[in-house]
Amino acid sequence: MIATLLRIGYLNLSRDRVALSLKFLLPIVFFSIFASVFGGQGDAQTARINVAVVDQDGSEFSRRLVAGLEKEKALRVRTTADATPSSPALDATTAEQSVRSGDVPVAIVLPAGLGDSFGKNGFGGGGAAIQLLSDVSDPIAPQMVLGLLQKVTMTAAPDLMMAGGLRQFEQYAGAMTPQQKSAVDAWMPKLRAQSDPAVTAAGGAPQTGTGGMGVNVEVVDVMRTHSNRGSLVSFYAAGVGVMFLLFSSVAAAGGALLEEAEAGTLERLLSTNMGLTRLLTGKWIFLALGGILQLTVMFAWGSLVFGLPLFSHLPGFFVMTMVTAGAAAALGLVLATLARSREQLSGFSTILVLTMSALGGSMFPRFLMSESMQKVGLLTFNAWALDGYLKVFWRDAPLWQLWPQVLVLCVLTAVFLFAARMLARRWEAG
Repeated sequence: MIATLLRIGYLNLSRDRVALSLKFLLPIVFFSIFASVFGGQGDAQTARINVAVVDQDGSEFSRRLVAGLEKEKALRVRTTADATPSSPALDATTAEQSVRSGDVPVAIVLPAGLGDSFGKNGFGGGGAAIQLLSDVSDPIAPQMVLGLLQKVTMTAAPDLMMAGGLRQFEQYAGAMTPQQKSAVDAWMPKLRAQSDPAVTAAGGAPQTGTGGMGVNVEVVDVMRTHSNRGSLVSFYAAGVGVMFLLFSSVAAAGGALLEEAEAGTLERLLSTNMGLTRLLTGKWIFLALGGILQLTVMFAWGSLVFGLPLFSHLPGFFVMTMVTAGAAAALGLVLATLARSREQLSGFSTILVLTMSALGGSMFPRFLMSESMQKVGLLTFNAWALDGYLKVFWRDAPLWQLWPQVLVLCVLTAVFLFAARMLARRWEAG
């Protein structure tokens, strides 16, 4: 008897592909995503950090420093306004704007007089300070760049550092003897040969201090100095809001179509002059309005309880909310027309929404992922919606700068609606 029950259970499970996916496929997918993000897959899998570098000094030391940063495998250094060879060199204002707009998470400004102060002070530091302009919405990139900057400063110009240190030695301990000077002159070419970062060892974890490098580093959070900055609370509001918007849109769409089809209401509606296209349009409008209300409640709660600056960003918020809710409603209709029952809809919609949320940044920031996974994330609905909300609340972007996110979400809406209309033809045939 027990064997018979086991056989029946096995047959039922083997025939239910959705249940099999939830039981075996979804855990593997989530394990793979989290393991690739947090499991330490090695330097080859780590996303390279985009860094803007401004050389205001133009000295031998600053040129070596820029060359050393360019040879770091973990960095992608940009010294010009864009990728074209004829593009002008970056200045401090342009570099700071690149950080504010999200083009790069970090910018390094090498000030005028840096090489002179380095040569005079050697190991002692002091003098002109390197500015590290950062965006704290990515807390990892500034610390990584600071550590690599420390390393490159120590390895890019050991001969210049030694020369500065010897000058300090002579200043406080007296002049060197001819034999000492001869020994130093013999060592200088060897030190200069070691200044190529390509042949220096990378070893050691990045440090977070700014002293002991022969130069000073001033870390500047450019977003905190912004008079109308947004709040990182918006990231969590958008991530959670978009994920649950997808769940609610799918559930509401299933109730609007599948239950009506099972109850015979849908067949009676189609027998009128309404037609399937107008029916789906009405359902989409209703779902979109519900989604707008859902996101508005989420962000209003964030404003009242956690200080999210909603009222100072209303235009951008409503633009992103309308296109996000519209795309989510259209996706809900696609899944509802694709499924044959509420149970089937619940199963594969859970797999899809959770996977998109993990890859798209709703569960953890995409900047923690490798470059390949970040690109995969752009295939998801969540990534474009979250990028748009962060532009509005964190970067204070004007409405016209939202066009990439708005365009993609509008295109997705049109594609989803077309797919839903094609899939819904089975009800016309029936």
